[in-house]
Amino acid sequence: MTGATDSTGATAPGSTAGAAGTSSTTPRASSSPTGTARAGRRERQRVTYQGKTSFVERHRGVLIGVIAFLGIALIGSVIFLQASASAFACSTEWVPTPTPTPPAGSSPQPGYVQDDMGRKHIATGDPVKYTFCPPASGSHYNASNAGPITPRLYGPTDAVIPQGWIHNLEHGALVVLYRGDSPGATTEGQAALRAFYDTFPNSPVCGIQPGTIQGPLIARFDQMKSPFAALVWGRVLPLDTLDTAAILDFYQDFGEKTNPEPLCASPAPGASGSPSSAPSAGPSTAPSPSTAPSATPAASASPSPS
Repeated sequence: MTGATDSTGATAPGSTAGAAGTSSTTPRASSSPTGTARAGRRERQRVTYQGKTSFVERHRGVLIGVIAFLGIALIGSVIFLQASASAFACSTEWVPTPTPTPPAGSSPQPGYVQDDMGRKHIATGDPVKYTFCPPASGSHYNASNAGPITPRLYGPTDAVIPQGWIHNLEHGALVVLYRGDSPGATTEGQAALRAFYDTFPNSPVCGIQPGTIQGPLIARFDQMKSPFAALVWGRVLPLDTLDTAAILDFYQDFGEKTNPEPLCASPAPGASGSPSSAPSAGPSTAPSPSTAPSATPAASASPSPS
């Protein structure tokens, strides 16, 4: 039964809703669990960018992170390259230019002249690029234990670089080099080089005993065409085998005579050779390589001096 309505259409008190399934259109106030009226929902303020801020300002955090990452990567790359850089490099593995046959009656001059590459002193650790290798001149170290270095037999695993022994050449020393893939790097080859070192004579001009700054200094060097090479300042004797007789002839002819910083003004009493002066240029011929190391007196097999 429906309740009565007055003339205005309002439902009389105590009457039910008009039609079934319908509800009153009058909104009911929301209440909290305590029965009090619930406050209305606040509208969250929305931040909009309407051209008032730049791209950099909106993405500053991301950009700072990217820049920091790139900076760290760049520094790391520089450190890696410096650590892995070679101490020296060679533009050319030197091959001597053929020279004319000496005139009849003249003495062949062993070895070949190599173009001068200067003699600048550089800081220890500075890398060098040599025009020719093996270098018989060029930039080198001038510091204790760095250059000149102790004349001795250096083994295949010893770290020896030209920046050290070029300074020895500058003072008249003989330097003998062997490649790491040559017979000189074998046990037998090292024994032959040790015997050569132990029986080395006094220097030809100043009469200086071996084992001092004059040498001999024997070391591994891989950046060269020939398996062996003997060097004085500005001159190289390439060898296919360890021909110790040819090396001694080379040293007697040019040792302490081509170096720009001589250690004595004239030969010491009893020393062989001529006064310290650069020999005149002349035809050069390489000695015929021997098929086996020259015989040398037996020597002690003790370790190389440090």
